[in-house]
Order: sequence, then C-alpha cells, then structure tokens
Amino acid sequence: MNELQALLSPRSIAILGASADLNKVNGRALRFLLEKGYDGKIFPVNPKYQAIAGLPCYPDVAALPEAPDLAVIAVPAAQVLAVVRELGQHGARSAVIFSSGFAEMGESGRILEQELAATAIRSGMRLCGPNCLGLINAFDRVIATFGQFAEGDTPPGPVAFVTQSGAFGTAIAALARRRSLGLGYFVNTGNECDADFVQIMRAVLDDTRIRVGAGYLEGVRDGRGLRELAEHALDIGKPLTLTKVGRTAAGARAAASHTGALAGADEVFEGVIRGLGVTRARNEEHMLDMVEVLGRCTLPEGRGLGIVTQSGGAGVLMADRAEETGLQVTQLTPQTREALARVIPGFGTTGNPVDVTGQFVSDPELLFDSVRIVMADPGVHIGVVWLQLMDAHVDKLVKIFNKINDIVNKPWVVCWVAAPEDALRQLRAAGIPVLRGAEPAVDAVAALARYAEARRNWLADAPARAALKLPAPALPAAPGAVASLEGQALLQSCGVATAAAKLAKSADEAVVAAEALGYPVVLKIESPDILHKTEAKGVALNLKDAAAVRAAFERLVANAKTYKADARIAGVLVQAMAQGEVELVIGLKRDPTFGPVVMVGLGGVLIEVFKDVVFRAAPVTEAEALRMLDELKSRVLLDGVRGKPPVDRLALARMVSAVSRFGAAAGPRLAELDLNPVLAGPQGATAVDWLMLLD
Repeated sequence: MNELQALLSPRSIAILGASADLNKVNGRALRFLLEKGYDGKIFPVNPKYQAIAGLPCYPDVAALPEAPDLAVIAVPAAQVLAVVRELGQHGARSAVIFSSGFAEMGESGRILEQELAATAIRSGMRLCGPNCLGLINAFDRVIATFGQFAEGDTPPGPVAFVTQSGAFGTAIAALARRRSLGLGYFVNTGNECDADFVQIMRAVLDDTRIRVGAGYLEGVRDGRGLRELAEHALDIGKPLTLTKVGRTAAGARAAASHTGALAGADEVFEGVIRGLGVTRARNEEHMLDMVEVLGRCTLPEGRGLGIVTQSGGAGVLMADRAEETGLQVTQLTPQTREALARVIPGFGTTGNPVDVTGQFVSDPELLFDSVRIVMADPGVHIGVVWLQLMDAHVDKLVKIFNKINDIVNKPWVVCWVAAPEDALRQLRAAGIPVLRGAEPAVDAVAALARYAEARRNWLADAPARAALKLPAPALPAAPGAVASLEGQALLQSCGVATAAAKLAKSADEAVVAAEALGYPVVLKIESPDILHKTEAKGVALNLKDAAAVRAAFERLVANAKTYKADARIAGVLVQAMAQGEVELVIGLKRDPTFGPVVMVGLGGVLIEVFKDVVFRAAPVTEAEALRMLDELKSRVLLDGVRGKPPVDRLALARMVSAVSRFGAAAGPRLAELDLNPVLAGPQGATAVDWLMLLD
C-alpha cells in the first residue's frame, strides 16, 4: 500500500468532532472502532468533552500526544480546511473527511475543495473524500465510517470493494455480506479531492489477503491511471469487476471522422477495459455474481462448459446462453457418455447438457456420480450444476457438493434456484460459489473464462508489448486535414499498406498518372475543406481509359465547387483500383479520458449504420488486434461467405497494430485518423482512402 498505508491500515486514529453520543454521525466511528476491537490508539478530539467512552478527549489537534496515522474529520465544512491545516502542521499522515458542502454544492464549494487538496499536498497528507462515508479495513478492524454497513458483523474476506457512491455502494456491500463474500476492504472515495478510485483500488489489490477487486464508478477522471490499474491487476493475477453508470454519455469532441463519431465515452470505456481483462457488470446483482465466481473459483484452461441439471429445460436455457456469451457447450467423448449411461436412468440425457432427471431426489448420489464424470471429460473446463429442490435432502446435497469439491480440480458453480439460506451459507463457507439463476450462472462462468483467457494472453503478449514503441513521427506543422500524399507517406512509414496514388492538377496530368498506374483507376477530389469526398460527389470509380479520366476530372472539380464554393482544391488524386473481398475501417482517436484509442470495424458507407466496431487503448500487439477482429459481429465475413475465400486476418491485424503504434507515438496533436475503406482479401489488406486530422 505504500503511500496509502496510513490511510488504509493506520496504527492510530484521531476523530475530529467526536461526539459523546455514539449513535450520531460524529460518534459512530468511535463506537465501531471500540466494538470491533481496533487495537491501535484512538484519540477523540472535541473541546466539549474531557473523556468519551472511557477515552481521554483532546480539545484540539495541537493537544494530541502524537501525530495520528489517520484523522477522521466530522466537523462542518467551514471548519475542515483549518482542521486539515492543523493536522498537517502536527504531522498527521492521512484523513477521511465525512463532511459535505464542497464541490457537490457548486463553484464556491469547488474552490474550497481545491484549497483543501493543496493544503494536504503541502503537508504530505493523503485525503479520502470529502463528502464520503469513509472506509473499512476488516482485516485490521479499522472502521473509519459512519455508514450502516458497519453495524453487525464485518468479517474480513478476499474481496476489496471501492465505490464512488456512498449510498449505492453501501447497498452493494450489504448484499455482498448476505452472500458471505467477505469484504476485506470497503472504501467510499466521495469527491476524490486527493486519493481517487484508481489509487485506492490499486493499494487494496496489493494486499496479499485480497483476491478480487470490485468497484462502482460514476465517472473516470484518470483514464491512463485506470488502464495502468487494470494492467497491474493482470500482472498480479487479481480479477477486477467494475460497474460504471453513464452508458449514454457523448464524447467530448465533435468528431469529423467515422472513428471520432463512433467513439462515444461508453464505447471507448467498454473496449479499453475488455481488452485488459476487466469484467463489466451491468448492475449490483450482476457484479456480485461475477465477484462470487471470480473470487471463489480457480481459472479454467478453456471455454468448454459442462452442464448437469435435473431439468432438460434449464439445460437448454443455459446452453443457449453459453453460445451467446462465447462459451462452448462441450461435446462429451463417447467414453464420458458411456460412463454416464451406467448411472443415469434411461429416460435421462447423457449428452451435454446432462439431465439426471428427478430420479436423484430418491438417489442423491446419482448427482455426485454424474458431476464427477462430466467434470473428468477432457473437453470440459468449467461446470455448472443446476437444481431447484428447496427443502428435500438439503443436508445430503450439501455433503454431496462438498464431496464434489474435494475431488474436482476444475472450476464449477452450483445454480440452486430455490436453495434454503442455510444451505447457501454452508456451501459458500466451503468455498463453493452458489448462484440463483440459470443465465446469471452462465454469465458468471463466462466472465471467469474471459478473465482466464485475458490473463493468459497478457502474459504471452509481454515480449510483443515491450517492442510496440515507435519514434515520434514528423507531423506537418499546420492544423487540420493532412494532404493525402503527406498522410500516405506517414502511414507507409509505420507499415500501413496503401493504394498507390498520384496528385493531378489538370485533366492531362490525371491521364498521365492513370497510364502510369495502369487502368482501371479511381479519381478523388483533393481538398483540405472537403473531408468526406463521397458526400461531395467527389469520387469516380473504375475508369478504364483516358476519355473517362478526363471527363471525371472535370466533373469532380465542378461537383466540389458546387458542394462548397470556397473550397480550396489542390487537384484530383488518381489511384489504381484496389481489390478486396471485405471493406473495413481502421481508425484512431485521441480520447479525452484514455488518450489514443484504436478502432476496427465493418467499413465503407455502412460503418455508421451497423456500428460494428471494437475499440482498444493504443498501442496494441498484433495478437490483441486479432482478438479485436474476433469480437466483431461481422467477423464471419472475414472467413469467407458464399464461396468467397477467407481474408488475410494477419495482414489486417498488422495494420491495426501499426495504426495503434503510430497513434501512440504521434502525441496529442494527432486528433483523429481514419482508414476507410481498408480492402481485405486473401493476399493482404490495403487502405484505399485515409483522413488524418491534426490539432
């Protein structure tokens, strides 16, 4: 935890504004510390009292016998700045600020909050808040909160939960406790005037007692920090699950390119975290399903799913969901099916999903044998066991699940729809994840499989990532659209294959260029004021002779002047007709949160219709670029349809990686870059049109 050690694991705590009424907001933290058995020093501070709860009470910070590791500040907002200043002068190392009345209240509060942060920086203190519920470190019984979640038992466990919302975060924490997930840490970051979500999550993940991190986000201030957090989590092998609201937020920049137009805040967020192995949870229950499985299961070696159920209908439902989430419903080997046939009644099903029927009600051992056999199949990497029994044979079933857990060395999940609460507690105490719904169970194991794959890929890609950096390119000095030939030279310098092109300033020059390139050719208007040539009727295709080229030149120039009378026309670009089976777009955008992000998707004029695109933070390796292609809904087109040959995926991946490397090296002046279309075929991929915008 290093610099946040004093905040998260203090050995002494001062409570500023402590109340003798231990049920008030400014008294609850003291009560919780005493009740939970915090074994560090506690210093109540309030000039109204000489003692509180049997502890000496100090009139002010200057009277404290030593500088506390942590100060809990529960005084009115108007007093907070002075208190923090006094704490800094006294040598305090950190503070949790409950007080509200800062940036959430408007401009005056924002200014006060900035002064607060500056004061803390000058003194070397770290702050959590203001306007926060505080934190809990259940391992060390640090209960620096006034939240209701601290009431009752707060047993430590392998989950760290960090939330930007106090009330909603508390609700999630309460639900986690009902599932016996065990929150080792609960931290509400509040207004984040100093320590933010990213810093705190990284610190708690570094605690060896934590196995999985979960977080609730309302906004991302530090995109680069979030990316580095996710990378660190992959490095140390600790899954991270995030719920982020604000899915429909628009991007901060009015985009001129297709890439920019499609790069909404949420689309970029989704792509960046997915590429880094972070699970995106839709809501609180979905988050806890993910945490339960990620925190209790070992990692699978593949996507093969084995399903054992007492209901054929439930099995089909889960199989359908498995296909939708990218899992593979394993085709069991003949040996596995033969072994199942020896234990399952003839009216059951020995294929996957396996239906043991209601017969196991009278013979619970039937379930044990069936799960054991299925999980031993070499193609099964993860298992889900579904049943709906309520009170019948509960004790026997709990024993059977424990027996299964003792012998099965692959991850598996119980989906017990109507399980009694006591049964759930017993299984979870044994480390067995138990979920309530068929589809949620499949979603959770799919997340586990994706994380396992992301972790393997991350480790395997390490050498390639180390070689991604390019030298900064020499960009043109003028802002705006880069001339096509200048852009082409820049793209070619980083390894992007582009269609040969020549600039013609007259119809005669266009004919000479066409004959040099070879017919048929394409003509495109060249103007820094016309970014989208098709809209201006500035493109002529498949020109097969000199007469067609001359006529097209004159027509394109006239169309450009009609489209924009004051457009600066540099001439007409002449290109050889390129061939390809599939049109794609490859682009790059400078995102205000994450910096350069690369995109690949279905291209041509249909890109903004179907919006089938995938984003990643740049730069990416060729292997990661291949995985981006696999995420496209239209990926089947790359494999060839209706007799067409498959395209060269590796060539596409190399181009995506090259664009991402160029974007990362170019720096903040490169605002947007579009290669659209990129024509992909069996022999490679070629960019035939490009748009580069500089700030």
